[in-house]
Amino acid sequence: MSGDESVRRHVMNTSGDHGGRGPARMVELPTAEALRLLAGVAWGRVVFSHQALPAVRPVNHILDDGHIVIRAHSGAAVLDPAGSGAVFAYEADQLDETDRTGWSVIVTGTATLVRHPDQLARCERLLHPWMDGAMEHVVRISPDIVTGFRFTRES
Repeated sequence: MSGDESVRRHVMNTSGDHGGRGPARMVELPTAEALRLLAGVAWGRVVFSHQALPAVRPVNHILDDGHIVIRAHSGAAVLDPAGSGAVFAYEADQLDETDRTGWSVIVTGTATLVRHPDQLARCERLLHPWMDGAMEHVVRISPDIVTGFRFTRES
């Protein structure tokens, strides 16, 4: 398939062709279900302020005792705001682009750096970075607001 044909198919697929099924409905999820879905995936996007602008980074995560935990390397942009207790957001989703169904979860809360040696060791055991290089810092996001949506064709 040529590049032009690929773009044309993508535009058709995103501009209203629902395969004859119509658009999906968006249903808000209870907090517990949203967190359960988030715990079931390993990858998401962390959102924070960097140089007075929004910054988004793809990272892998775990949910540990209700908190989102990510790891970072020295010099990572997330470290300064996490060290000062800034508000972060975290988003993960699982979407079927063909069916246009799935879910999205967004968590907003305060981020902190994990410093206690026992907690650091626990997080290092549980969360293995997907990126190469030393990831010696751990950031924990405490959820204050959890918003989840399911995109469904069910009534």
